[in-house]
Amino acid sequence: MNDTAAPSPTAAPRHDFAVAEPRWQAEWERRGCFAVPDVPDGSRPKYYVLEMFPYPSGKIHMGHVRNYTLGDVVARYKRARGFLVMHPMGWDAFGLPAENAARERGIHPAKWTYENIATMRAELKRMGLSLDWAREFATCDVAYYGQQQALFLDFLAAGLVERKESWVNWDPVDQTVLANEQVIDGRGWRSGAPVEKKKLSQWFFRITRYAQELLDGLATLDRWPERVKTMQANWIGRSEGARVRFRLTEPLGELREVEVFTTRPDTLFGMSFLAVAAEHPLAAAAAARDPKAAAFVAECRRMGTSEAAIEQAEKRGYDTGLRVAHPFVEGATFPVWIANFVLMEYGTGAIFGCPAHDQRDLEFARKYGLPVRPVVLPPGADPKTFAIGDAAYVDDGTIFNSGFMDGLGVAAARRAAIERLEATGQGRGEINWRLRDWGVSRQRYWGCPIPVIHCESCGIVPVPKDQLPVALPEDVDFSKPGNPLDHHPSWKHVPCPRCGRPARRETDTFDTFVDSSWYYARFCSPRAKVPVTRAAVDAWLPVDQYIGGIEHAILHLLYSRFFARAMKATGHLAVEEPFAGLFTQGMVTHESYRAADGRWLYPDEVEITVAPDGSRQAIEKATRAPVTIGRVEAMSKSKRNTVDPGAIIERYGADTARWFILSDNPPERDMEWTEAGVAGAFRFTQRLHRLTTAALPALPPPGTPVPATADGPARALRRATHRAIAAVTEALESFAFNVAVARIHELANAIAEAETAGAHADAGLAAARREALEALARLIGPMMPHLAEELWSLLRPGEARLVAELPWPEADPALLKAETVTLAVQVLGRLRATIEVPAGADEATVFALAEAQENVQRALGGKPIRKRIHVPGRVVNLVV
Repeated sequence: MNDTAAPSPTAAPRHDFAVAEPRWQAEWERRGCFAVPDVPDGSRPKYYVLEMFPYPSGKIHMGHVRNYTLGDVVARYKRARGFLVMHPMGWDAFGLPAENAARERGIHPAKWTYENIATMRAELKRMGLSLDWAREFATCDVAYYGQQQALFLDFLAAGLVERKESWVNWDPVDQTVLANEQVIDGRGWRSGAPVEKKKLSQWFFRITRYAQELLDGLATLDRWPERVKTMQANWIGRSEGARVRFRLTEPLGELREVEVFTTRPDTLFGMSFLAVAAEHPLAAAAAARDPKAAAFVAECRRMGTSEAAIEQAEKRGYDTGLRVAHPFVEGATFPVWIANFVLMEYGTGAIFGCPAHDQRDLEFARKYGLPVRPVVLPPGADPKTFAIGDAAYVDDGTIFNSGFMDGLGVAAARRAAIERLEATGQGRGEINWRLRDWGVSRQRYWGCPIPVIHCESCGIVPVPKDQLPVALPEDVDFSKPGNPLDHHPSWKHVPCPRCGRPARRETDTFDTFVDSSWYYARFCSPRAKVPVTRAAVDAWLPVDQYIGGIEHAILHLLYSRFFARAMKATGHLAVEEPFAGLFTQGMVTHESYRAADGRWLYPDEVEITVAPDGSRQAIEKATRAPVTIGRVEAMSKSKRNTVDPGAIIERYGADTARWFILSDNPPERDMEWTEAGVAGAFRFTQRLHRLTTAALPALPPPGTPVPATADGPARALRRATHRAIAAVTEALESFAFNVAVARIHELANAIAEAETAGAHADAGLAAARREALEALARLIGPMMPHLAEELWSLLRPGEARLVAELPWPEADPALLKAETVTLAVQVLGRLRATIEVPAGADEATVFALAEAQENVQRALGGKPIRKRIHVPGRVVNLVV
């Protein structure tokens, strides 16, 4: 792609980043600039910066570049502000992609993973990140997951773990449990096989025990985005309502009633049907006696099970022929259906349908000809004529058609319904939660083994801690489907730790979300022989600034918050909230390109030309055939609209990539990567280098003070310098990195203007130029750290300290004050002129300057001024 020409490979740039960047990276490492102890001595306040760690897929992408650049700016800035900054890096290294690679390429997951880590580590180091690499670990390291097993045993002892039967999505080909999101159109996302609903014994973390605490804790997170807190609150899903018992008119085996949780007991008189999930015991009992019910249940178990899939699917059901009695209306009964939109995981797996006031119920009722009885009257509506059309009425109103609740508002009716249910023994008020316990069992090899043993005599036996870690076997066979641990010849066969009889290891491994739910704590003491060292976590936690994508706003963050509470309950931590501050950055986007035959093309396979009228055309470099330029969207491998960070760093340098990443939009928004933009960032790095090297011969020695009498261009430059310091400081404090970039551009312009003005400058301007250039080198330090060191070394040859070791520059308050102010001059309220007056000028001076303006004299027309009004710093108004 050639929107803007790249630097010529034959004309070496004045700033040779290819030489300078590795040199400064080596110097930072040699000096240990970014290393911190596990337990600080307290001489400096701590600051813990952490970006969500990457999965070692093979190469870093632009999302990584943006994420880690943002975190590095914070880390370097806070370090300069006097904080002891911990900024670690690790790898979220377990998971299905490595296992798939083993099956498809015949390579062991460990080899594939560690080779990828080596590649990505080298790429991240080229970015010049201020990381404490001594803290690095991968979650697939035995030293890490062995401590995770120890944590699990502590949770188990504390009653935070249980094993129970649960309905799961089962892929019969891959022979593994799939998450709802991995079921696509009823088929396994990888195998394509029809997915089955299956009941399996699974391990669960009892996250629901902390539902209220997790909800309440959101109110304390004042440095989290509001939308993330809202997403978490919705996922936890606290709802107040009633548990209602509906009696079956004819028992079905041992079943006598169906329990329903509802948040709308006020609409019970609008009931039209009762529906249960395909996995509900009543559905199973109906299927056992009715082949058609059994066929419908089987069909339901094959459909997608994500909420989105169910919402989009056609609402379908099967009438079981059973009926239930209404709790309030004597003699009234309603049909019981099995419905594909009712989920066993939510509530009780059964609902009562009120079609008039729930859109999903209304669609179902219209399809099957069920009654629609409105019981909530909108304000101003006539109860005699109000009816439901295609849309359910879900807003507030007055209850009608509802016996003892008629005339009540919705809230009052809910209370009245609950009181009647409790008085008659047919239900009770209840708080319900959308949150469910966290199922952590996965039937895969490449994960942390769950440290329990199954003994026919003793039952489930935890692995003794002195036998940890339970390490994965290396000699596994991926030629068979399913979990290789199940058909390993020896690994799972062990004696029972209690009775010594032959027993079997648990062959399920942990969900990889477990690995990432406590890594922030392990970074505090990564080589400890226990999960965490209390002195270290007490000193470093919580994480002061956590940075990552919005896609992890729910599960990862929620599980991490649960883990912190569980670790506090088991004595490992003192904090409940692991992340005091959270920042979610936007995506990196790029336009897409498509060949005539439908192939997506990478940007470097495309040549762009710009016509005089500004229109752009694209051709494929290899074939010279026309290419369609698509819309700008998030970079993705599927559409090939990705840019290789390694190639960008090779061509332009890490500082250029970092500067462009920071210079575009506010970091919480998406940013578009363009060749023209990165080339412009490159030119700016060269400009800063030229400004410095051109000024060097005329600069006074380092440390030369600016004379107190310096005026004119010297004072103007000093004011620009200190205003830049103040503005960049404020911008970095508030994550407005693009604003900081803009202020640095302004300072560079001011230095260039002073260079022109000072062709025959006095000593004052020369000293002001040195001050400005030194401030510039330090201000760009968090953003372009290599160039900052290079410029500092030119300005201060032989200086003992690097920019990475210097304190942050401080603005002189005296130079921030405005020396003049601009006032509007009005005559009878109409603007006639503007004047510039010295700050703090007295009113006599202000009025004299205002009245002397030609336009003002013309507007006065020789009339006497009856009243003079002066609003300091804003306006002068003359009344005639």
